Amino acid sequence: MRFRDRVEAGKLLGRELARRLGKRDDRIVLALPRGGVPVGAEVARALDAPLDVFIVRKLGVPGHEELAMGAIASGGVRVMNRDVLGWVPIPQKLIDQVAVREQEELERREREYRGSRPPIDVRDKTVIVVDDGLATGSTMRAAVAALRKMQPRAIIVAVPVAATQTCDEFRDEGVDIVCLRTPEPFQAVGLWYDDFSQTTDEEVHELLQQPAHD
Repeated sequence: MRFRDRVEAGKLLGRELARRLGKRDDRIVLALPRGGVPVGAEVARALDAPLDVFIVRKLGVPGHEELAMGAIASGGVRVMNRDVLGWVPIPQKLIDQVAVREQEELERREREYRGSRPPIDVRDKTVIVVDDGLATGSTMRAAVAALRKMQPRAIIVAVPVAATQTCDEFRDEGVDIVCLRTPEPFQAVGLWYDDFSQTTDEEVHELLQQPAHD
């Protein structure tokens, strides 16, 4: 049930996606940094598709930063959690201050990973959003919400391993999702990799410079 590492997981996921989807020129692979990028690179090779990163930054409630009042994402998209804001009233000025700080970090990461290359335009494209696994799926959920505002033709979430409940929740929300493995009990993504060492910024940068196929 375990993957050797993210590269093996990406190859297996890419093989399954190629089987399901075939190869067409309207596909884009967006990987969530950092751990999703080695997986996404293999998926992009399997589909002969371009690879880019899609960066999501949580907007934490001031003083309770672990509680997300929203998120910002690549492309200048902001998604707010109206449920949280409904019972934790926060002045718009304070929300904007948090967003500005997180936007600076998002832009720093985009410069680090992408350099001077502009982000890929996803309008009217089929976007495959890849990570190395899903536990609660909160970051992926924010990514999907942000991407929907960018008007792709379709969004497919693809991960090697995920909690069964999380995959079911995405499907219940109308999200097309491919989960290779849904082991029980799940506990944590890292338990299902022999090598789950941290992906570095340098590795992300190098993977984004590689062609989609050898």
